[in-house]
Amino acid sequence: MRFDVVTLFPALVEHAAAFGVTGRARERGLWSLGLWNPRDYATDVHRTVDDRPYGGGPGMVMLPGPLAAAIRAAKAAAHAAGVRTPRTLYVSPAGAPLTHTRVIELASAADAGYVVIAGRYEGVDERVVAGEVDEEIAIGDFVVSGGELPALMLIDAVVRQLPGALNDADSATQDSFVDALLDCPHYTRPEVFEGRPVPGVLLSGNHAEIRRWRRKQALGRTWQRRPDLLALRAQGGDDERLLDEYRSEAARDPDPVAPAKQG
Repeated sequence: MRFDVVTLFPALVEHAAAFGVTGRARERGLWSLGLWNPRDYATDVHRTVDDRPYGGGPGMVMLPGPLAAAIRAAKAAAHAAGVRTPRTLYVSPAGAPLTHTRVIELASAADAGYVVIAGRYEGVDERVVAGEVDEEIAIGDFVVSGGELPALMLIDAVVRQLPGALNDADSATQDSFVDALLDCPHYTRPEVFEGRPVPGVLLSGNHAEIRRWRRKQALGRTWQRRPDLLALRAQGGDDERLLDEYRSEAARDPDPVAPAKQG
């Protein structure tokens, strides 16, 4: 898989992409990275890439000329590298929210290629969006100073789904949002930390009961924190019984790992 990022700060993307899962996956040859700076395609001596918006208002807008040229150069390089039809993604608050389902779709073709536009300032000239962009993607309902961090989040989310990216392949299948659920709570040593014990079932060695507990916790946590996700999935059978059990337990004891009271 290939990602080409169009950015005014290529060093930021290059540096961040070298760490953790994305860095190891790149070293393993699972994906490659190209970086394209619109300043390299500016035609004036000052390498200008922004100007004031028509109609007035605060901030600046990325000029269409240098940006479009950088995008086209990135597409051409991806095509030359063997990507038949590179898809151009613009990370933007106006885009469709990035979901786990969309991440899986983007990761499904190992030979895919994506040109990711990391905007700056007030945004990019809409004519570039209309002429060059295949899909706008929003990381969340908030605004950051530039598209580099959202682009890196998008890349990380997709890359970790590639076969061989994770040292334990089961990690990706047990993440939050798989099966439209949040992940269950996790614990490690020591067995008691500041008076709070690890739930006894996790120490039992009974793997069937551990799986049941984890499923119940995932359902309950999603019910408490993201009921909108539960609304997207069909309930019934064992899951409905586990969720009812979780609700009853939560009503009796809202903090099951609270420190024991003294005296």
